[in-house]
Amino acid sequence: MNRCFVVVVVGALFCIGGCRLQVDQAKNGGDKNVKIDTPMGGLHVRTDQMSAADVGLPTYPGAQVIKGNDNDKSADIHMGFGKWQMRVKVVNYQTPDSQDQVMAFYRKALGRFGDVIQCSNDNPVGTPTITREGLTCGDSGKNVHVHQSDGLNLRAGSKHHQHLIEIKKGDSNNTKFALVELELPEAEDNSSESQ
Repeated sequence: MNRCFVVVVVGALFCIGGCRLQVDQAKNGGDKNVKIDTPMGGLHVRTDQMSAADVGLPTYPGAQVIKGNDNDKSADIHMGFGKWQMRVKVVNYQTPDSQDQVMAFYRKALGRFGDVIQCSNDNPVGTPTITREGLTCGDSGKNVHVHQSDGLNLRAGSKHHQHLIEIKKGDSNNTKFALVELELPEAEDNSSESQ
């Protein structure tokens, strides 16, 4: 998660009275879990012991959770302010198996959420190019960018609740992949429906 963004959000929330902050430290001294609650809403970040089950998907057989640098860290981020809610869950894995094997496994697993589309650089690869719920390769939220431009991804769901699998070649001929569940606010569509 971008630390600058967290600092700005934390600073803004502390300006509002009645704020409560809880930070759980990891063994290495870094922040593991952070909860900020205010009368207006809050921000909760969890980075400990995430798994594929946390995003509603199975673990690829033999895959290992990536631990280490901030770019590959798993996280569950929830921001809520009244009816406005946004949640991003990300778990990063690696396997010695090929990208094609991982794609085939997760194409089948994502089927439980509806149509599955394949994307590269926000462009569709093959068919279908849009899910029955209206999700396209360009829908990852206006201000949320959760995938890498050099990787392929699979997507299922709707514009507001989607599951993504980002797959890319890792180091030493392994395959790295991120399992993502993204819940975006529906306020944008509600304003057009009320007119």
